[in-house]
Amino acid sequence: MNTVNILFVPGDGIGPEVMAEVKKIITHFNAQGALNANIDEDHIGGIATDTYGTPLADSTLAKCRAADFVMLGAVGGPQWTNVDYHLRPEAGLLRLRKELDLFANLRPAQAFDELLGASTLQPDVVRGLDIMIVRELTGGIYFGEPRLIEDIGNGERRGIDTQVYTSSEIKRISHVAFELAAQRRKKVCSVDKANVMKSGMLWREEITALHKAQYGTTELSHMYVDNCAMQLLRNPKQFDVIVTDNLFGDILSDEASMLTGSLGMIPSASLGPVNPKTGKRPAVYEPVHGSAPDIAGKNKANPLASILSFAMALRYSLSRDDLALETENAVKAVLAAGYRTPDIMAAGCRLVTTSQMGDAVTAALQGRLEKAA
Repeated sequence: MNTVNILFVPGDGIGPEVMAEVKKIITHFNAQGALNANIDEDHIGGIATDTYGTPLADSTLAKCRAADFVMLGAVGGPQWTNVDYHLRPEAGLLRLRKELDLFANLRPAQAFDELLGASTLQPDVVRGLDIMIVRELTGGIYFGEPRLIEDIGNGERRGIDTQVYTSSEIKRISHVAFELAAQRRKKVCSVDKANVMKSGMLWREEITALHKAQYGTTELSHMYVDNCAMQLLRNPKQFDVIVTDNLFGDILSDEASMLTGSLGMIPSASLGPVNPKTGKRPAVYEPVHGSAPDIAGKNKANPLASILSFAMALRYSLSRDDLALETENAVKAVLAAGYRTPDIMAAGCRLVTTSQMGDAVTAALQGRLEKAA
């Protein structure tokens, strides 16, 4: 069995705590002989700024390039709020995405039956929900130039951010969306603001042409972003795969994640282009929740999003759908047995710590999970 080299960059806040629970899952699969995985570890974000003087050191970036994939915790915290922009934790994350060309962000929003009561919507609205949001991650307004704040006289200042997309950027993210939809329910909804934005017009024209040329067996629809935001609350199960740009994807994926009841349950994958020589692609897997400094170090964080992110790594980086499914089923078993961290706590369930939740998932993988409540 080939050795898998995994780089852990736990980051800030609750990042180290939730990443520790992922290590338990890897240890289990190694012990079973299902994986032969080595784990290396380094810093990103605020802790990297404190340690290396930069939120992403060149040496860490080199490790990221060499690894089969990267498992990331979270970045940020109040202690770095007032540092220069290039030293902020988020700057390290943006650099990682750009340097590895992680252009495709996959964020599933799946409703677990056991957590329907945690959603702010009626259970019948979200029961059976299974959406994949494909967000373009290395273009758009977050990276466009110029971006600046300038003095324009008379006591006025002006902030400028530039929304820019090229045909090739739109096409490659659209390929990912269509290929994912082919393995699901064969429906893609492209979300833009083509009625008022030139970049949105180009987005719609390019994905329409690509659909006609290569993906005619998959249904393609278009929706303005404001309508999509409303439809996610009104009738979220109408969607299968949503593909959209960087800014809209950032907003819509957070909205979709809360349909499930908790950000602590949502994983993500950020994928780069496939290397034609090796067949591998750079990849970073991370929970969508933040660093949650208010509970950092208190053993209260929900590690399930991180564990589900590792399941995505098994599926998309290692082509081990079998182990991914085992991991996902273990998470479902733990929820069905009544284990809950504070963010998803419900009446009749057992409140557990971060480490206890990780132990429960490991026990489920080993076939020895006990009912919690």
